[in-house]
Amino acid sequence: MKIHEYQAKKILSQGGVPVPKGIVAATAAEAKDAAASIGGKVVVKAQVHAGGRGKAGGVKVVSTPAEAEKAAAGMLGRQLVTFQTGPEGVPVRKVLVEEAIAIKRELYASMVIDGAARGVVVMASEAGGMDIEEVAEKHPEKLMRIVIDPVLGFMPYQGRKVAYGLNVTAEQVRPVADMLSKLYNIFQKNDLTLIEINPLVVTEDGRVLAADAKINLEDDSLFRHADLKEMDDPEQMDALEAQAAKYGISYVKLDGDIGCMVNGAGLAMATMDVTREAGAGPANFLDVGGGADEEKVAQAMRIINSDPNVKKVLINIFGGILKCDIVARGILKVSEENPSGMRPTVVRMLGTNNEEGRKLLAESRLKVTLVNNLIEAADALKGR
Repeated sequence: MKIHEYQAKKILSQGGVPVPKGIVAATAAEAKDAAASIGGKVVVKAQVHAGGRGKAGGVKVVSTPAEAEKAAAGMLGRQLVTFQTGPEGVPVRKVLVEEAIAIKRELYASMVIDGAARGVVVMASEAGGMDIEEVAEKHPEKLMRIVIDPVLGFMPYQGRKVAYGLNVTAEQVRPVADMLSKLYNIFQKNDLTLIEINPLVVTEDGRVLAADAKINLEDDSLFRHADLKEMDDPEQMDALEAQAAKYGISYVKLDGDIGCMVNGAGLAMATMDVTREAGAGPANFLDVGGGADEEKVAQAMRIINSDPNVKKVLINIFGGILKCDIVARGILKVSEENPSGMRPTVVRMLGTNNEEGRKLLAESRLKVTLVNNLIEAADALKGR
């Protein structure tokens, strides 16, 4: 789950990480009052779940409360389009009014779960304020990477190593190392998947602050973080992704024309490869999971059918806890609701009750092609 910058900074502040003074505002008048209370010269930042706000006009430095009001009015209630959003953009409902900082240096620091390293990895760079992907691609020597032992945790020497690698002054080594240690505590305590500070700034008066912050939470841990779950903002999500999340379906919209339904992430990747083999592209990543019931399968089909880009559907199910006949009944339920909304469907199902499931589909009026393996599935998508 993603959260807004002002929410991330609240978590950082509670964990002892220094952040600029800021006030969140939902109206232009509130932004004006916030700027006045902070001191006049402030930064007005659109609160959206996307990077690239500055280049898209979502970050404005202003000198007076009146200018803050005008900047907020230009952002609130509008769609902000950045390189990380689709062409439709995302809505701006709130802005963060924050003190303007006299910045001397911009650095970068993040922590992320790395499956290959089997733990949390710290990444840091002197090239803060830039797109870190571009830094990693064009100047990999500028990106430090340190693996944290999951048993020992973040060690003090690792903090000093990163600080020295960032070439901060001797007086700033301890604050940088201390911030990294606190970031790791926040990461562990809140079950995060990502915490990114870009830029991590050194001010003209020598302070070390988290000037911007991005935090992603592990969805599967939200049941034990009720306070964090309340930070969810479904408006920032694609409408179909929000609908899928409501039903516990893993769904990511993609730009192809083959709607995919599977039960398992690995199976999803293989299914997406099959669509590529067929010369097409997946319209989505959709995983109903292992314990889906008939209604959850039906809901997944409704989501796929709601995408106007979908021309065909590929269903690839390995029956285990999720029985194949349950999948078939879910599909047929949707076809009965809206027969004209169903696309030509290719189905591969193996495992528990697969014969019953295939029989239900074969005897239905649904335009379905039953296949036995992924090669046949690719051929069916090609129309052979």
